[in-house]
Amino acid sequence: MFIFQWLNNQLLKMDWLYDLIKMLVENVFGLSISDPLGGSLHFFIYDVIKIFILLSVLIFSISYIQSFFPPERTRKILGRFNGITANILGALLGTITPFCSCSSIPLFIGFTSAGLPIGVTFSFLISSPLVDLASVLLLASIFNWRIAIAYVIVGLILAVIGGSLISKLKLEKYVEPFVFGNKVMDVEQEKLTVKDRLDFSKEQVLEIINKVWLYILIGVGIGAAIHNWIPESVISALLGQDKWYSVLLATAVGIPMYADIFGTLPIAEALVLKGVGIGTALAFMMAVTALSLPSMILLKKVVKTRLLVIFAGIVTAGILIIGYTFNAFGHLLL
Repeated sequence: MFIFQWLNNQLLKMDWLYDLIKMLVENVFGLSISDPLGGSLHFFIYDVIKIFILLSVLIFSISYIQSFFPPERTRKILGRFNGITANILGALLGTITPFCSCSSIPLFIGFTSAGLPIGVTFSFLISSPLVDLASVLLLASIFNWRIAIAYVIVGLILAVIGGSLISKLKLEKYVEPFVFGNKVMDVEQEKLTVKDRLDFSKEQVLEIINKVWLYILIGVGIGAAIHNWIPESVISALLGQDKWYSVLLATAVGIPMYADIFGTLPIAEALVLKGVGIGTALAFMMAVTALSLPSMILLKKVVKTRLLVIFAGIVTAGILIIGYTFNAFGHLLL
């Protein structure tokens, strides 16, 4: 247990990096991390470096695994199953695709065009931006493994239930006709060498980092400001655990935003450090990643308004339930 805790602190939480940046801020910049300016600088440098290191390693590893499951092979795997089993597999496969909601929509179109039930594709669409392997380890590095694992479980449950409800409601007629009309080439996947897979993994790291770096910097910057400049009394007055509307407000604030989960994690970290309930912070994260306005606009191009509203309603209800549940019992996980 001691060895596991030590590895967790050094490899995930990167205590060595925390101490190194503390020395840099205090000895080079001449600032104390207990002061707002020094604390903000330390928070920003430490979190940016930690997130980019973890993200690069994790995306490389996940992409190498993902190279064995291209979209065509994934479609064939999902096509062998039906009912709740297919929804579970769709949600699980969403966890190995480290993409934002907007990037997941082309795959959603491809799966639907290939004849997969829309409920399965919606399970994939919910889980892909919401729960991925990289976010699990980053959550563990910021909070702990119990919260990370609980987040994954509730995220997958939301994806499975959401997709299953859409299947039960028989909403295929609310998908735009052109989606079903697309032709899908059924070609044999070219066999990749180890070098090909390594090159693919490196390309994925560069591509995804290029897409999310700005959101990470903005998210860490906001987190640093919340942690060091905004008084705890102000945060508590708005989002304190005693406020019944805190989860609702955090969800409403998150929807108009667009950021990757990696950009929202530092904000959630700062909010929790200021005394905000873990459920409120997670609700904000989930709303930003699963219900962002840009992704809803993109999804509106492939589904009709009724299906879009039902999808958003199911996901919003799930996020609120998860948020209030974590606020009520999350202290057991801290």
